[in-house]
Amino acid sequence: MSVVDVTDETFDAEVRRSPVPVLVEFWATWCPPCRKMVPVLDSVAKAYAGRMKVAKIDTDHNPMVTREAGVMANPTLSVYRDGEVVYSVVGARPLSRLTSELDAILS
Repeated sequence: MSVVDVTDETFDAEVRRSPVPVLVEFWATWCPPCRKMVPVLDSVAKAYAGRMKVAKIDTDHNPMVTREAGVMANPTLSVYRDGEVVYSVVGARPLSRLTSELDAILS
C-alpha cells in the first residue's frame, strides 16, 4: 500500500469515510521536516497495509481542510477513526517512535 494524496475535494471520501483508521500528514513542499517524513510514511503505509491507510494533504493547496483541522504548523500528523481525530501531533517523528504511537492507537 502506498501513501495517498488527498485534497479538499477528496478528503471526506478518502479519510472521513474510510473503513480503517487513516494517518494524515498535513505538509508543504517548503517544509524540510515534511521531506524527512516521506520515507517514514512510506514504511508505515507498507507495514500497516489493511489495518490503516496513510494519506497526505498539501496545506498550501488545500486551505479548507487545513483550516477545519486547525493545523497551525507543518508537519502535523493526525489519525482519523470513524471521521474523527483520535490523535494529533506536530513535528516529524522517527519511524520507531511513530509506529509505537500508532500501535497504541490501534490496540
